[in-house]
Amino acid sequence: MSPAVRILFLADSHLGFDLPIRPRVARRRRGHDFLANYAAALEPAKNGEVDLVVHGGDVFDRPGAIASLAFQAFQPLVEIAEAGIPVLVVPGNHERSELPHLRLARHPNIHVFDCPRTFVRTVRGVRLAMVGFPYHRRDVRSRFRSLIAETRWQEEEADLRLLCLHHCVEGATVGPGDYVFRGAPDVIRPGEVPPSFAAVLSGHIHRHQVLTRGLDGARLAAPVLYPGSLERTSLAEIGEPKGHLILTLDPSASPVVRWEFRALPARPMVRLEIAGAELLPADLDRAIRGAVAAGPEDAVLSIRVSGPLTAGHWAVMSSGHLRRYVPATMNVEVRPAGGLDRGALAGRRGGDRGVPNEAPAARSPATRGDSRRGGRRPGGRGALDPDQGPVDGRPLGAQAPGVLPRGAPRSPTGIATSPVSIGGPPENS
Repeated sequence: MSPAVRILFLADSHLGFDLPIRPRVARRRRGHDFLANYAAALEPAKNGEVDLVVHGGDVFDRPGAIASLAFQAFQPLVEIAEAGIPVLVVPGNHERSELPHLRLARHPNIHVFDCPRTFVRTVRGVRLAMVGFPYHRRDVRSRFRSLIAETRWQEEEADLRLLCLHHCVEGATVGPGDYVFRGAPDVIRPGEVPPSFAAVLSGHIHRHQVLTRGLDGARLAAPVLYPGSLERTSLAEIGEPKGHLILTLDPSASPVVRWEFRALPARPMVRLEIAGAELLPADLDRAIRGAVAAGPEDAVLSIRVSGPLTAGHWAVMSSGHLRRYVPATMNVEVRPAGGLDRGALAGRRGGDRGVPNEAPAARSPATRGDSRRGGRRPGGRGALDPDQGPVDGRPLGAQAPGVLPRGAPRSPTGIATSPVSIGGPPENS
């Protein structure tokens, strides 16, 4: 009997998130959290605990990653490859299906799905066929069968086959409202995965989950495993554990594939709403200061202020004012509950000297569509980011955790983490 093969599966590291080359404002940047979790996720490979590494895509947060950031991403992979451990990478949508600066990852043991491909490696006596293709931007639903065929997987003899993707699969769930991906041009039908595959390893969905049944309740021929992102990138991910998967593959066992989720530290996210119309500017200032003081010291805090706002309200919500007292360990964003009215804002800037000549919100990477160059994602309020689910336009309250009271127990890092969970296809799944 061949020994079991162990695979480290991580995805959606989003290196470069909130990590500007020349920051205009001195404040805590979340980019270092992503780099730290990336390094932590690779530890099992560096410690010789696994036989193979798969990155499921979105290594980087943006397609134009600079060379120094690419070096930080690829050098650990090169070191793992040097130790004799194969590394496979699926380019994701944030890389626009093509990894930058690949010369820095050039190694015989590093394999990139830069087009539909099949890589075959023998590990512990098990012949593995790793099949996959980069993120496909145009109607992957109708093209899926042909993309699989282009990998020429059927021409390779193998003991086990794994399909590596960076896509939405029907039944995947995201966001505070538990949005379920169903029929859409960018959503794959799991029933079209050939039964010869032992499992589907996919990035793109930021919530860790394993799909074992289709929307019709029928058992899938191959489980679809999402490790989720390594850190929270959006308020839609409030409360979600972040981490990576360790897979155990044994062709002689039943089930053939088992998985273990290992959690990583994640910044706590808090979202609150304050009724600004009922408060004088000084009272609103005290309410915001109270929320900051009550939150975890390393929180990503998003505050929405509802109701009509006067020049005095805008002044206490301005980023310049907030920087006077917000701890350097926090990321804080204060915005109108209904979003910014740019026209009204321009009028205030020009006609009221009591309003600082800057954006009225303390901008933070907490809300992804507002923190990127170029502003909000296309689609407007309530638009769906396939990586995260609905990121705007949802009611506040029950879906978001409250501010932790002073003295509440916390982990040494101030972050609540999930215990390790181990699984395989349940008998009644």
